[in-house]
Amino acid sequence: MNKMLYMLIFSTLLFSSSDAEQGEVEYVIKPQFDGAKSFSEGLAAVIIDGKWGYINREGQVVIKPQFDDAESFSEGLAAVEMDGKWGYINRQGQFVIEPQFDDAEPFSEGLARVRIGYRYGYINREGQVVAKPQFDDAESFSDGLARVEMDGKWGYVNKEGQVVIKPQFDDIWDFSGGLVLVEVDGKYGYINREGQYVIKPQFDGAGTGFSEGLAPVKKDGKWGYISKVSFEK
Repeated sequence: MNKMLYMLIFSTLLFSSSDAEQGEVEYVIKPQFDGAKSFSEGLAAVIIDGKWGYINREGQVVIKPQFDDAESFSEGLAAVEMDGKWGYINRQGQFVIEPQFDDAEPFSEGLARVRIGYRYGYINREGQVVAKPQFDDAESFSDGLARVEMDGKWGYVNKEGQVVIKPQFDDIWDFSGGLVLVEVDGKYGYINREGQYVIKPQFDGAGTGFSEGLAPVKKDGKWGYISKVSFEK
């Protein structure tokens, strides 16, 4: 083959391959839905003709679109809305907790945050109330505790629905490594799981948790790091 012709063919193939790698997209499930959420536990919520249902990773509808809204599956159940009320379905699309809540969140550590009226509480997988709706706001469980707000202050409840750290902070975060960042009067510090201050609020800013034993903190407009080890002695 003519050397010049060979180089021309090779260059054409090379650039065609490069263009394909950079520009072409291979769809696993072709665009066809009016809305879609991320996959979780092998299923994803999608909108078809104005209703939410679920598909598998092959793009097959496994739970027909029938819901007004839908959350991702978590711990085998998914929160869905019908006629203005929320309940929970299993992977077969059957209601295991009938729609009755004004809002509902995915299960975490066996419990789910729900709202009735303007108050939040927690239920278990059987739909039984573990902590009656009484909180102004609430978050999902993490590491056995959940953040709750009452009268503008934040604290923690355990899985029995008992307040274990009374609401007293302006803001709080999730526990990490046995400590949690709290805010009081614009200053940041850390408490342990007993609600005791390990590092009193004194920083103008702080990282939400320790990583590799250190946490970034802000003091007098500058950032530095504190060590968790020095407070555990």
